[in-house]
Amino acid sequence: MMMHWLREGLRLARLPGQALALAGSARAFCDNPLLGSDRLNRLGLHARRVALAQGAAAARRRWLAGGVSAADRATFDRDGIVVKRDFLPPERFARLRAELLGLRAPAREHAQGDVLNRLLALPPAVLGGLPETRAVLASGAWRGLLAYVAASRMPPLVFVQSIFAQHREAPPDPQVVLHSDTFFPMVKAWLYLDDVGEGEGPFQYVAGSHRASPARLAWEQARSLDWRGADAMSRRGSLRVRPEELAGLGLGPAVQHVVPANTLVVADTYGFHARTQGAAGTVRIALWGQAHSTPFAPVPLPSPRRLLGGREAVLAWALQDWLAARGLAHRHWVDRGVRGAGDPPGA
Repeated sequence: MMMHWLREGLRLARLPGQALALAGSARAFCDNPLLGSDRLNRLGLHARRVALAQGAAAARRRWLAGGVSAADRATFDRDGIVVKRDFLPPERFARLRAELLGLRAPAREHAQGDVLNRLLALPPAVLGGLPETRAVLASGAWRGLLAYVAASRMPPLVFVQSIFAQHREAPPDPQVVLHSDTFFPMVKAWLYLDDVGEGEGPFQYVAGSHRASPARLAWEQARSLDWRGADAMSRRGSLRVRPEELAGLGLGPAVQHVVPANTLVVADTYGFHARTQGAAGTVRIALWGQAHSTPFAPVPLPSPRRLLGGREAVLAWALQDWLAARGLAHRHWVDRGVRGAGDPPGA
């Protein structure tokens, strides 16, 4: 009886924090009994959060529209993705590519299924030696488009990303299944350093799936009620969708973006997207960034991350290491020391 009352007391003590999380970016049905509540979701909790976040993002994008060309705005508003080939003049791209492929920097790796994801962080100490990369990240062409898609003034976290396809015997990469990253708009961007062919894991996206249409909101509500029987990623709020469901949502099939080097792909990953399965031994390398805003803010807020001076990634990794060493967290991103983007796994 005493243990029952203790557990009940702890449950009640957590409720204020769990309720407060509803006003933020919390997404995991399995971690918050309010987000996962059948009663609340039958009343529309999850679907209403999606709709409110979409409305707030549209308002923020109106504030940010001046930073992006009319053509890119129209393309994004229609499709949820912008693909810009020949993003840089050839000579500038050649210098950028040489900088990043020649870079050796502290690396972290994360295996998902049979794929290995490597990130090289770009804190000021590293970025200071990369003049062409600094110029790209400071350019209006990069910053304006990413800010508009993210509906946020928050500077994106930027890395050199390497995706090693089928690098080990394991179940398939969960990121090859069409999915939405979270319930609110966010941006991911890739400036590819090499051509991305059909067998090299091209990004695929369902055009128009960034919009919370009535059909999409009904689908979201249904998913919020059947999450217990779903896959692990959906239970954590990154909802998976079957290709055969797309037509019922008024959407076409996913399109693979097979592109040459020097192509910038910028997408709202609330929209349905996935990596395509790459052939064994292939590696996809890009200058990669991601960002999002506070989901329900009606105006673009100043970013408190600016106070960290571009050190967010390395500080987050250091905190993860500290917590993992004390058994308080799982270390998802493993420290691999100094690496180059193209170094083979284990080298």
